[in-house]
Amino acid sequence: MSAVTDSPPVDRAALRTSRSARRMRTATMFTYAILVVVALIYIYPFLITVATSFKTDAEAVADPLALVPDTWSTAAYERLFLRSDFPLWFRNSAIVTLAVTFGRVFINSLAGYALARLQFRGRGLVFAGVVAVMAVPGVVLLIPKFLVINQLGMYDAFSGMIIPLLADAAGIFIMKNFFESIPRSVEEAARIDGAGPFRTYWSVVLPMARPALITLVILSFQGSWNELSHFIVASQDPELRTLTKGVAQLASGALSQGSQYPIKLAAAAVMTIPVAIVFFIFQKRIMNVTSGAVKE
Repeated sequence: MSAVTDSPPVDRAALRTSRSARRMRTATMFTYAILVVVALIYIYPFLITVATSFKTDAEAVADPLALVPDTWSTAAYERLFLRSDFPLWFRNSAIVTLAVTFGRVFINSLAGYALARLQFRGRGLVFAGVVAVMAVPGVVLLIPKFLVINQLGMYDAFSGMIIPLLADAAGIFIMKNFFESIPRSVEEAARIDGAGPFRTYWSVVLPMARPALITLVILSFQGSWNELSHFIVASQDPELRTLTKGVAQLASGALSQGSQYPIKLAAAAVMTIPVAIVFFIFQKRIMNVTSGAVKE
């Protein structure tokens, strides 16, 4: 008589959990693979920019897509910094960008607080005007900007390059929405102590708006550093030329004949460094628009 061996019971719940875990791992690996491919596609042109800046002119023309130069050369950077006005362009861009960034953060936050908290006649109309300005293409405003700058005597001056950029509708919109997410109760103690609107804004509300302020710093720095159209209509003095105008001049063949790919891309690579530094410093503190402003 043969013995009957009972098979162990199958844990169906554990089996389903194991299959679900495998599917999740497969889906995660597939997602990461897609993200890596997309990242490589996005970063590939920048890698070409950096690699080509270290090539010779002949190699850049013969093999423009190679990521490793056959002969490493710093001639493009030497020409850029020693035989062109690139240092002057960099200085002008730094002056304008820092002034615009600090001024825009202060003015936009002040305007945003006024629209969010102060009660005055026509507040809704003013905010509607701010939103309407956001819908207007910037190129439409170039001629009015030139006329105003010229009439005020700010043409070919740093004031004409900086003052028109000190406020923007998008920044005011961001700050207004963030200030409205802060409960009014946090300001009541300051008012009881006799603080006025500006003191309440400066000492109580503004420190709580740090995520929005950092977001505005990044956007303002990047926008003013890469600005071109406004500088075209605000000045024509070579001593006030910024990086964007100077690099555009290089792209049109200002230094010599030929393709000049290395020197053009060397200038483009150097231009990205300040923006990249600012972004990597503040990226972890950039505003999460879905989060509130109050902490427990």
